[in-house]
Amino acid sequence: MGIYVTDNIKFIGIDDASCRIFEAQYPTPLGMSYNSYVIVDEKIAVMDSVEENGGDQWLTDILAATEGRTPDYLVVHHMEPDHSACIARAMHHFPEMKIVTGVQAAKMLPQFFPDENFDGRVITVKEGDTLSLGTHELHFYSAPMVHWPEVMVSYESNTRTLFSADAFGKFGALQYADDWVGEARRYYLNIVGRYGQQVQALLKKLVPVTIDRIAPLHGPVLSAPLDRYLRLYDLWSRYQPETPGVMIAYASIYGGTAAAALELADMLRRAGIQVAVMDLTKCDMSEAVAQAFRLSHLVLATPTYDSGIFPVMHDFIHHLSLKNFRNRIVGYIENGSWAPTAAKRMSALMATMPDITELTPTVTIRSRLDENSRRQLATLADTLVTSLSEQEKH
Repeated sequence: MGIYVTDNIKFIGIDDASCRIFEAQYPTPLGMSYNSYVIVDEKIAVMDSVEENGGDQWLTDILAATEGRTPDYLVVHHMEPDHSACIARAMHHFPEMKIVTGVQAAKMLPQFFPDENFDGRVITVKEGDTLSLGTHELHFYSAPMVHWPEVMVSYESNTRTLFSADAFGKFGALQYADDWVGEARRYYLNIVGRYGQQVQALLKKLVPVTIDRIAPLHGPVLSAPLDRYLRLYDLWSRYQPETPGVMIAYASIYGGTAAAALELADMLRRAGIQVAVMDLTKCDMSEAVAQAFRLSHLVLATPTYDSGIFPVMHDFIHHLSLKNFRNRIVGYIENGSWAPTAAKRMSALMATMPDITELTPTVTIRSRLDENSRRQLATLADTLVTSLSEQEKH
């Protein structure tokens, strides 16, 4: 793509504007980028591979960026196939090139490429090791479970560039500009989000070094000042809300529960509260998860179904649990024409997550809002406003 990161570091990744589903589950209406970089010095290092369909263009771009010189190293930070699919192709194209990677990633190489001979082709590195390219020097840091166990990142000390693997990545092709935050949040919380403790460990390792830019495996290269990005990653990985407010997640079959959810949203907005409303029967699940993590309070509203929870709500709570949802204040709206039990079932599921505070009253609807359930709804709105006010004081 002809993008220079610095004078001697060039982007040679693939921008796939046609990608519509990432990892077979996450909608990507603005496509996806699969980033790779090349550092040209006395020695040449290619930083990661790309997804399989981009392999021919990637090899062409390597040769263009190096003016025909053969790369000395292919640095593999992460073995997930969207970043490693073209390793074997590069090995054949550049038979003298060595693969530089961590011990665990080296063990994975023959798993993904069982027909290749890696004897004499792999240099393993561990945390604290360095690789000199001339004026550029790579310093390696292990980053296990960010978000696979073999992940490493590297810091190039001359240009103060962090090659961050999947950390600081986002959904979206590079040709589409946005504010980074929305699609980076959705990417982080759905893909990396379970491993907040490990992200925190990596952030602490990097405190002593000065970073001028971050070169992730998805999304744009981030340039100084980096405070905005680092602050968000710190919040996300500590499971702290970005913003005081209420996310109302609802599922509705015949409209009764939807009416209650929307009426609650109106009450909160009139009180000056930031609200996000998500209809779980229509919205993308990954965006619903991201919004639940973004805001400080959550209201779950669903009809009773087969004496339990409407399936899409059950699935949403399951996704929250998978991503280590915690440190939130939660209220409930249940609906049932003859035996409403959904709130009890939702509460039992939420109780398995750490540091969940439940609000009262539970709003119980019998088919449609009436005078009694509307009073409960107003009381829940008042309780949410009070809770937010108290939270802001602290």
